[in-house]
Amino acid sequence: MILFIKNIDIEGPETLGLFFISKGYAIEIFDLSRGDALPQDLSGFDAVIVLGGAMNVYEEEKHSFLKAEDELIRKVLFQKIPFLGLCLGSQLLAKACGAQVVPSPRKEVGFSKITLTPEGQRDELFEGLPKSIEVFQWHEDMFQLCPQATLLAQAEACPHQAFRVGPNAYGLQFHVEITPESIESWSRTYLGDEERVYMAKTQKMLYDYRNIKDRFDHYAQIIYGNFLNIILDAKQNSL
Repeated sequence: MILFIKNIDIEGPETLGLFFISKGYAIEIFDLSRGDALPQDLSGFDAVIVLGGAMNVYEEEKHSFLKAEDELIRKVLFQKIPFLGLCLGSQLLAKACGAQVVPSPRKEVGFSKITLTPEGQRDELFEGLPKSIEVFQWHEDMFQLCPQATLLAQAEACPHQAFRVGPNAYGLQFHVEITPESIESWSRTYLGDEERVYMAKTQKMLYDYRNIKDRFDHYAQIIYGNFLNIILDAKQNSL
């Protein structure tokens, strides 16, 4: 079973959830923004995936679930359960490892390219991908790296784009799970009330998505398949 943790109701598993269902996995989704309590026992989960959200990782007084989420990620790391953090999920992983989360040199919204580092090109999560790929961004913060972390991807606007810590815990500052419906719902929530601005930015992102959809979705499926292999390896090593 795959555990998905939502920090806000509009950011769900999307194509990543559909991938695991297609592979015969059950998925369980905990929506912290709606008051779901995190599980105490992780023994039934093959992997833990933490999704995005608009909050800062240090806003624990405003979003009390962030403290419990931090404790759960530490437990995941201790138990060496495969972990994937997307956007806010990557920042929460960094915080759980003792690293800072700081404002990104530039806020990123929309599609852009990231470049795999030499370590990223050798890492199992990105096996089969070209050195540079297009991803979807929506963030204004950036994780720093703890001493144990390996930087796997970078970009000019935001130099820390992906990292690994331990044998199988990954943080991706970017998104590969989105759909056109995701873009529209995030835009309605995050772009404010100015209709012309909302419409122009949303239409630009949807136009970009249509132009790269086949390649974007193909790369996402490669990453998902690689993460599944990491899950299977971890399960085999635990026997």
